[in-house]
Amino acid sequence: MENAYSKQFPTLMQGKKIMYVHGFLSSAQSGTVKMLQELMPGATIVAEDIPLCPQDAMPLLRNMVDEERPDLIIGTSMGGMYTEMLRGTDRILVNPAFEMGDTMNSMMGRQVFQNPRKDGVQEVIVTKGLVKEYRDITAQCFANIDAEERKRVYGLFGDNDPVVHTFDLFKAHYPNAIRFHGEHRLIDKVALHYLVPVIRWIDDRQNGTERPIIYLHYDALHDPFGKPLSSMHKAYELLLEHYQVYVVAPVPTNNHAYTDEVQRWVEEYLSAPAYDRVVFTNQKNLLYGDYFIDPQPDSNFMGTTIAFGSDAFKTWEEVITFFERLGGQ
Repeated sequence: MENAYSKQFPTLMQGKKIMYVHGFLSSAQSGTVKMLQELMPGATIVAEDIPLCPQDAMPLLRNMVDEERPDLIIGTSMGGMYTEMLRGTDRILVNPAFEMGDTMNSMMGRQVFQNPRKDGVQEVIVTKGLVKEYRDITAQCFANIDAEERKRVYGLFGDNDPVVHTFDLFKAHYPNAIRFHGEHRLIDKVALHYLVPVIRWIDDRQNGTERPIIYLHYDALHDPFGKPLSSMHKAYELLLEHYQVYVVAPVPTNNHAYTDEVQRWVEEYLSAPAYDRVVFTNQKNLLYGDYFIDPQPDSNFMGTTIAFGSDAFKTWEEVITFFERLGGQ
């Protein structure tokens, strides 16, 4: 049976270098490194075993940034905490453990590394002294952040993470705080559906790429009971590969709760890729873009309208066929 998460993106971060910073009790031999390389075969993924003690870890990571000059740094859990402090580079923090001291309180005593390490060490004793070292290093997070740094850091937070809960802490310092459907670990499914779109935003910005714009009317996404239409997710992820995709919904003057309903639906069913990509307007004709998929198209829209539900585009499968033939045009 074909692995649904074995999809590759050969042009994503092509010719660029991505530095991965692993979590506590892990190593550079983790499956995450292999997964990132498989997802982005055109990029180079670099990683090193992080020393257990923070006073050794930060110099190693900073030297690594100086030597490797990565285009993007991705850090998970403890690695996300360290990555926040590696200023001057585009960064994605996945479930960053900004409160490592508190997190480690439940891990006192002997712990076994989850992946083999180059130094051959397979276990560690978590002591009160080590916990204090992590409390001291996390106190250095968020220091001297300027406006440029705030724009180049994204935080991804699993809405069912049982280990780390630092969304509010991150959001107090950086605007791009994004929830995704998942737990603590960066598994294949999370990387494919939620991490890759964020990497694509960064890659496009670095390259100066402007993708064609597609608007999806909210009414084309769900059935009368509020459930996603068949093949809608399949179409959405196909479109994300080649276009900037926005959801459009009206703003009923006498129903203020409607906008909240739309936002909640988008967060539930589209999640991270739709972050900051919902447009509320009662004047669809004022929107500038290339395509608009809409059950009731506005003839004054300046781009190409697709009448969803019509004989030509009765379902999302017909929409998929149409855009597959366009090949990203």
